[in-house]
Amino acid sequence: MDAYGAGGARGDGVENPPADGPHAVDQVPSPRGGDEAPGPHPPGPPRTGVAALRLPYRVGVAVVLAVVAVVVCVHLGMVFLHVAPSNTATKRHGEAVEEWVYPEFEQNWKLFAPNPLQQNISVQVRAQVRTPDGGSRITGWYDLSAQDGRNIDGNLLPSHTAQNELRRAWDFYVGSHDAENRPSGERGAMSEAYLRRIVLMRLERAGAAGAGGVFERVQVRAATTNVAPPEWSDEEVSLRPVHRELAWWRVPPAEAEGGIG
Repeated sequence: MDAYGAGGARGDGVENPPADGPHAVDQVPSPRGGDEAPGPHPPGPPRTGVAALRLPYRVGVAVVLAVVAVVVCVHLGMVFLHVAPSNTATKRHGEAVEEWVYPEFEQNWKLFAPNPLQQNISVQVRAQVRTPDGGSRITGWYDLSAQDGRNIDGNLLPSHTAQNELRRAWDFYVGSHDAENRPSGERGAMSEAYLRRIVLMRLERAGAAGAGGVFERVQVRAATTNVAPPEWSDEEVSLRPVHRELAWWRVPPAEAEGGIG
């Protein structure tokens, strides 16, 4: 009789080895075996902003943004037409533009200069000085505008005074006087005093009175010269300066003695 029992077990009670080899070891199944179904993907980051809204609300937000964009574009176009010079569009739709702009969006300035300056205006001054020996002398003409120009040229940050003080003072005077230099309003005397104080300050800085001298009177004039037309233009203009000479102004004692800033 065979040494092994009918059940395929050895007489010593040890089970037969597996059919694939006497030294084979049982395999422990992997917890993530190839036949196992994959698990669900991890959730992504939560949605924020408009993307977190439901579809109907997202559509509503898109419609509102589109309406706002259209209104902004229309407003910018209306304001542009309002400040632009007269053209075909403003002539055809002028009433609609005014109804849109007035009164909430009224503009008090123009985008483009309707009449660009074509002249150079130079403000000049001279003074009558009382000398220490009791005599009197008249200085030559000081070109104050040229002095401002020299202070501005090559200066990356020119002062507001150098750029506008003298020019605005002259514009103030011209706007408040007629062609005969007669005041045309209540601000005539104020414009004269303002211009006089400015030219006196400039003469003081230049030392025009000299040692011991005192300003008695000042006279202002403006030399206006046309800007030469471009080479391609057939326009002919006179380049000879035209002077507007004001009357002599007596200097008040407080200003004559240095009572100006």
